[in-house]
Amino acid sequence: MAQTHPKPSKLDPVWDRILREAEEAIVAEPLLGGVIHGCVLHHKSLEAALAYRMSQKLASSEMSEQILREIADEAYRSDPSLGAAARADIVAVTDRDPACHRFIQPLLYFKGFQAVQAYRLGHWLWQHGRRDFAYFIQMRTSELFGVDIHPNARIGQGIMIDHAHSIVIGETAVVGDNVSMLHSVTLGGTGKEEEDRHPKIGDGVLIGAGAKVLGNIRVGHCSRIAAGSVVLHEVPDCTTVAGVPAKVVGEAGCAQPSISMDQLLPTGKNE
Repeated sequence: MAQTHPKPSKLDPVWDRILREAEEAIVAEPLLGGVIHGCVLHHKSLEAALAYRMSQKLASSEMSEQILREIADEAYRSDPSLGAAARADIVAVTDRDPACHRFIQPLLYFKGFQAVQAYRLGHWLWQHGRRDFAYFIQMRTSELFGVDIHPNARIGQGIMIDHAHSIVIGETAVVGDNVSMLHSVTLGGTGKEEEDRHPKIGDGVLIGAGAKVLGNIRVGHCSRIAAGSVVLHEVPDCTTVAGVPAKVVGEAGCAQPSISMDQLLPTGKNE
């Protein structure tokens, strides 16, 4: 019997494109047919595919894939914002990462995207009072992807974490929409205080590799943090900061730094 695949939907261009790319990928690399069928073509929606992919990646000897799949299905079914955020994240990664040429790549291969979606599941659990399970998701995400995001952190849509190695985002951190960050970024505290103690990152911010933003400080909308900087004080909107400790070195240089991914300092030198 011929195998049937999910039919395209006029209402979901992101999922429709992933389906087309999945078919093309199988033609180009038949040996990946089983993986691509299992992760994409066997599912009726992006939410179903994400639930499968996340449960498959996060499962361990301590927690079965079936239990994780049931939780993920429940989360995506009850909270449409999870699927909407995932779509925005896929578009963001494809638009901003020059190594990403297809929507299917983040879903199948990119640990930055996968780690953010795992965080979103953990955050959903946290919001529903299931904190131990949220901590479990945080632990597995850290073990698997090298990305440690507290499930109580608040992260917007359209997030791109390039390479996604050694990312740390603390419990009371807030990250706005359309933020891009590179590897080894820390959004951390400055001591043992237990109240609101982590950074608040505005919309459209670009955070360079190895940057550390510490304390309950605001980083203004559409600003840039140079690679290797240590930010200890508030960053105004639409500016570039660099150094240890970081200081304002100029304007952001463009309207949307996180989208342009321009990491050149105003002087013309690389970060």
